[in-house]
Amino acid sequence: MPHIISGDSLAARVGDDLGVSDWVLVDQDRIDRFAAATGDHQFIHVDPVAAAQTPFGGTIAHGMLTLSMAIAMLPPGYLLVEGLVMAVNYGFEKVRLIAPVPSGSEIRARHKFLGATPRGSGWLLRNEITVEIRGVDKPALTAESLILQLTA
Repeated sequence: MPHIISGDSLAARVGDDLGVSDWVLVDQDRIDRFAAATGDHQFIHVDPVAAAQTPFGGTIAHGMLTLSMAIAMLPPGYLLVEGLVMAVNYGFEKVRLIAPVPSGSEIRARHKFLGATPRGSGWLLRNEITVEIRGVDKPALTAESLILQLTA
């Protein structure tokens, strides 16, 4: 359940661990659909036979697929500013693709609140996101997300 707070209360939440999302399966169908949508058909993503001959031992998710999923994998404690009309992805900072996500893996996102600044008729929220792979010590990626929450 999201935490609805006033914009003036955001500063007190800096550094808070907002929790982790549910696990999400990254199967070959999802990878293939991403390849079709983006035109990125590199063999390491879509050709299981050729990909099996690489050090990865099979197909892996596109780094951009993992990044695009990160923002939608919301933790139970995510923050919403009172009077929210809509929230939009404003971008990412410091994106690092650390470990490959093999097809068939499950991933989840851990969010930490880094801060917010007033922006127009709302707030620009900054979160640190770490995408974890079930059973793997290294994260798939780390990034700082920027979400613009527009208020009434």
